[in-house]
Amino acid sequence: MVQTQASAAGCLSSIIFVLPGMLMLGYWQGFPFWQIMLICAAGGILGVIFTIPLRQVMVVESKLPYPEGVAAAEILKAGDAHSNQEECATSPKEGMRLIVRGGALSGIMALLTGGFRVVADSVAVTFNAGAAIFNLQFGFSFALLGAGFLVGITGGIAMMVGTIIAWCGGVPIISSIFPADSGVDLSSYAVQVWATKVRYIGAGCIAVAAIWVLFKLAKPLIDGMKMSVVAFKSKDSIPRERIFHDLSLKTMLWISFAMLVILSLTMWSFVVDSGFSFGLCLLLVFISIILAYVIGFLVAAACGYMAGLIGSSSSPISGICIISVIVVSAILLGVGNLTGIFESAGGTKFMTALVMMTVAIVLAISAISNDNMQDLKTGYLVGATPWRQQVALIIGCIVGAFVIAPVPRCLS
Repeated sequence: MVQTQASAAGCLSSIIFVLPGMLMLGYWQGFPFWQIMLICAAGGILGVIFTIPLRQVMVVESKLPYPEGVAAAEILKAGDAHSNQEECATSPKEGMRLIVRGGALSGIMALLTGGFRVVADSVAVTFNAGAAIFNLQFGFSFALLGAGFLVGITGGIAMMVGTIIAWCGGVPIISSIFPADSGVDLSSYAVQVWATKVRYIGAGCIAVAAIWVLFKLAKPLIDGMKMSVVAFKSKDSIPRERIFHDLSLKTMLWISFAMLVILSLTMWSFVVDSGFSFGLCLLLVFISIILAYVIGFLVAAACGYMAGLIGSSSSPISGICIISVIVVSAILLGVGNLTGIFESAGGTKFMTALVMMTVAIVLAISAISNDNMQDLKTGYLVGATPWRQQVALIIGCIVGAFVIAPVPRCLS
């Protein structure tokens, strides 16, 4: 339960991908505590609610590896004298010894690389063939090594192929089309090409993959919703065992409605400062909340699947953020053109800020959906009660939001 709450609070910090843009834009001069706190808390809670219908299909019945979730469960089992010894190849004492040894070895390596700097944790080789630049980077960490073992050879090869396509295909081709100026550091230019061009190609690939995942999950999602409806109508039609009990459909609907009210009031406090008419402010709040809910729900399903496939630490949250920015920007651009907002003073800056606020909600949803599925997998493997974990996740989102909100203000 502690791990469930702590991981939920930590994942919300992904909000840092978006909100500093408000200062870079010049729209904010500081970080408003209540707006940030409510967006983090409400968005995170929605991330929990949106993934509950998928638990049976994606956690219980799925063969996805869930690397962090499985690792957490194995650690809990390792020191449990009452665990099923048929499932464990080692005794509890030996399991604890292995954990301590592995932790000590990883700690020593981290100290040598990040502390004393006497051992390199990565190697980079940059060379050019004409105008084409090749930048090959190799990193090493025991955490990634362990995650790779849990993800499996298929996921590892897929990530390696993506790396080869990006750095041995995309970067050299684009750098040959747009060659670097004389005297420019080749390594820095290669990274710039990746960040400003190749990365967006990757975001497009993620978008297509997410759409494909949503098609695959359409039937399981509908089945999960049906199970929730049946469980709500007749408690005798579902298994009595506690390990099958999620939050009830009624509870999920009430929580979703409460988050709708909170997010609507938060967005209203943001939009009303723009000075636009009451009707226009109401329209902008309505569109922003609808976009956050719809895109957030779709992203929650896709991120939950990706977390199960390659792990939360490797899940492309930043790519999801880029996709969300593009989609929300395109829709709000049309709204701005129709309502004449861009013709007013500061209209462009305000609409850009509104995009960031909307995407911040989506990002909170996607970050928690990543974490939620891993925690539920851990709970399933150790025999936890799902609805209790889901309550713990909600508490973690609230506590984490209170901690996260003042941090940017302190740093700025």
